[in-house]
Amino acid sequence: MEIEIKSQTDDEIVFIIRDAEVPFVNAIRRAAMVNVPKIAIEDVNIIRNDSAMFNEVLAHRLGLTPLVSDLDAIEGLLLPEDDGWFEPQGIAFSLNEVGPKVVYSKDLISSDSKIKPVYDTIPIVKLKKGEELNVEAYAKVGYGKNHVKWMPTTVCAYKQYPEITFNDDVDIDYDCADACPRGVLKSDKRSKKIKILDIENCSMCKSCVRASINRAAANGAPDNSYINVGYRENDFIFRIETDGSMPPKEVLLTACDKLGEKADKFISFSEKEE
Repeated sequence: MEIEIKSQTDDEIVFIIRDAEVPFVNAIRRAAMVNVPKIAIEDVNIIRNDSAMFNEVLAHRLGLTPLVSDLDAIEGLLLPEDDGWFEPQGIAFSLNEVGPKVVYSKDLISSDSKIKPVYDTIPIVKLKKGEELNVEAYAKVGYGKNHVKWMPTTVCAYKQYPEITFNDDVDIDYDCADACPRGVLKSDKRSKKIKILDIENCSMCKSCVRASINRAAANGAPDNSYINVGYRENDFIFRIETDGSMPPKEVLLTACDKLGEKADKFISFSEKEE
């Protein structure tokens, strides 16, 4: 198996996996979504809430506020499988504001300087003049399989690597390039061929194939397409995008570690049964 990183930013990574199988690639996707530990607000104690927002909605918004959850932040914190996780403890946050104002995520005061909201400008609630808000909250480490607030990825998906071929026995159909909604194809009448500009941007929608078939049918040659769109059986384009709580590469590596741990447990169980 080969891996090639195509692009990488603070919250997104795109890479190509070659010589792999669908079940393995899908296992990485699922592990990245539901088995990577992340920090999120779990317990909320609303002491006073004069706003128009219901307490349950306010608590829900606080829980979905992304918090810094990289390896340094999580180190030393209890995991859901540890004893004592369900006890009323964790990283404490306080929110004490008086209107008129819009309360933003930056107003959440954390007891740990390393663990804070990823973004400062997430609106939480709007207070009118004289309205008060006094909240105590506690954040814990959890997994996406238990609640979406602990899911580090906003996008975690793959597609099989596209493959475009042309039928040399059929007259060149320059119009099929114009049918591509993503600009993957470009007709070059000077060189008498169609160029592939960005094969990895192809969504395999086959709009170009349908356009070519319709043109062939109009000329009395039904189902005779100049262009064919398929995919490579064991090559994939994988994309991971996070909510900013942790770097995407860290999510990928942690997911692979979790997958390896599951494999080791399965092997040990099988050997024990034998």
